[in-house]
Amino acid sequence: MNEITLEIGGHKINIDHLDKVLFPSDGITKADLIDYYKRMAATMLPYMHERPVTMQRFPDGIEESGFYQKEAPDYFPDWINRVSIRVGKEGEEQDQITCENAATLVYLADQACITPHIWLSRAEKIDFPDKLMFDLDPPTHDFEPVRHAAKNLHELLINLDLPSFVMTTGSRGLHVVVPLNRTQNFDTVRAFAHNVAKLLAKRYPDRLTTATRKQSRQGKLFLDYLRNAYGQNSVAPYALRALPGAPVVTPIDWSELDDPQLDSQSYHINNIFRRLGQKDDPWKGMMNQACSLAEAQDKLEEIKVEAT
Repeated sequence: MNEITLEIGGHKINIDHLDKVLFPSDGITKADLIDYYKRMAATMLPYMHERPVTMQRFPDGIEESGFYQKEAPDYFPDWINRVSIRVGKEGEEQDQITCENAATLVYLADQACITPHIWLSRAEKIDFPDKLMFDLDPPTHDFEPVRHAAKNLHELLINLDLPSFVMTTGSRGLHVVVPLNRTQNFDTVRAFAHNVAKLLAKRYPDRLTTATRKQSRQGKLFLDYLRNAYGQNSVAPYALRALPGAPVVTPIDWSELDDPQLDSQSYHINNIFRRLGQKDDPWKGMMNQACSLAEAQDKLEEIKVEAT
């Protein structure tokens, strides 16, 4: 059967082309994508609540050109939640969706949205992020520099008395996240993240850099702090990536970095549910540790003075 109607949470979704292959080298179809997000919804939705979504869509599969879509299309059903987002400098606004239920996740999968990307802030207080993020972006697929950089960053954040959480990106690197209590705006959070990254790059100048231009990185791992800005996105936890093998963005414990077999694509569509069946989600309850950066900013200045 190549066309069905699913009813999820009281919402009916007409789905066609179920046998369309989206991951050619793996034989993963649209039906597999829909089944994945339907099964993952309960775990994934708390991380997406009230966050504007940018859809990364691949109607013809991952071997063809996909596209990013921010604005909610007019044809999306009324039961999909929308928020009005300020864009540009002239006060223009556009509607973007937020993903509040399993039906929305399944509908997005039907639209060949393989990877949903989400904001670091929530619609209720859009200018005040509740997550600070570092993207550890290595120059190659070698995971060892990522592992070392994450441990170095974790140690520094501990010294700043900041809670931090880590996840694989499903691509090459890791994301390190500090949960925030939304008392500082994006400019303040980004400046703090930049200062942390600069300090770390100064400590390990042979391995780490904050250079934004690839030509200037000289083969070093880029400590990307730039996502900490209004309108920027990051991949949603437990999203699939549009890469061969269908790797999954996966929250992990810090202790898992000691596993020499771990890399950014260790978890994928074929093993992630086994992991979740054997281990609690390491990020569950993360926001219970949401904090302010005020004291950490003072401590960071003290550390910088001591380093001079």
